[in-house]
Amino acid sequence: MKYRITHTTHYHYSQAAELCQNEARLQPRDFWRQQRQDCRLEISPAPVDFHERLDYFGNHVAYFAIQQAHTQLIVTAVSEVTLSPEHRAFNVSNPLSWEQARSLLQDMPAPGQHEKRDQGLELLAARHYVLDSPMAAASDEISRYGQPSFVPHRPLVDVVRDLMQRIYRDFIYDPSFTTIATPLSDVLNHRRGVCQDFAHLAIACLRAYGIAARYVSGYIETRPAPGKPRTMGADASHAWFSVYVPGTGWLDFDPTNNTVPADQHITVAWGRDYSDVTPLKGIAYGGGQHTLSVSVDVLRLE
Repeated sequence: MKYRITHTTHYHYSQAAELCQNEARLQPRDFWRQQRQDCRLEISPAPVDFHERLDYFGNHVAYFAIQQAHTQLIVTAVSEVTLSPEHRAFNVSNPLSWEQARSLLQDMPAPGQHEKRDQGLELLAARHYVLDSPMAAASDEISRYGQPSFVPHRPLVDVVRDLMQRIYRDFIYDPSFTTIATPLSDVLNHRRGVCQDFAHLAIACLRAYGIAARYVSGYIETRPAPGKPRTMGADASHAWFSVYVPGTGWLDFDPTNNTVPADQHITVAWGRDYSDVTPLKGIAYGGGQHTLSVSVDVLRLE
């Protein structure tokens, strides 16, 4: 499947802003099931300083600064990607138990075991995602919610699938309930939230039991009802999570839609939680009050 994604962010200021500095994580990643053909950023007003880099997690980051008075900032990312879900690099029926996965994440290969060196480096990298992070930290309450999925000796893939299905059944998708600052304890107590909250909850549950899990940001193609036209700009940014299965790699799960992402999920960035992959963040000097609007369009090309 080939897609074109247009993501536009529009800030409007009540007073002129004299200077702003920003970081954008809006360029899709390249990895085994996704290939990026093209990506361009259109920024208005034009920045006086612009450069790109990869962050610690391998995400594409664009830094830009505007040093002229402006009452609005418009950032548009236009990307084209191809998804190849048939090239799966893992076995979704992997029998490795969650206890075995936890042990492997805790125990590194002994020095001199060269045949396990690559696996050891992969495990070492995955360990970063076992630790708590600001927006996805384990707690006794979260551990209790996750416990029914962690049946002794159960395959890790089955544990995660069950956890995903439980979150899908137990929680109501409610965009009016949470903000970026809403703690997971409120999401858990009220059983409401959005895709970001459900991903954070699943990650925190898995980390509570010593399993490596990361946050994934991106887009999902939404299809109109039969006979209805596509509504331009009606798609939205999306979030899900990924679990490390030792010996096979990372496997994605989408608790908002109760599915394993394949040919409709486009990945932009991943990290420990949302704070590592914020699409656009920065500082503006002046500007007074501001309003923000975001439009995303995901168009299937073939």
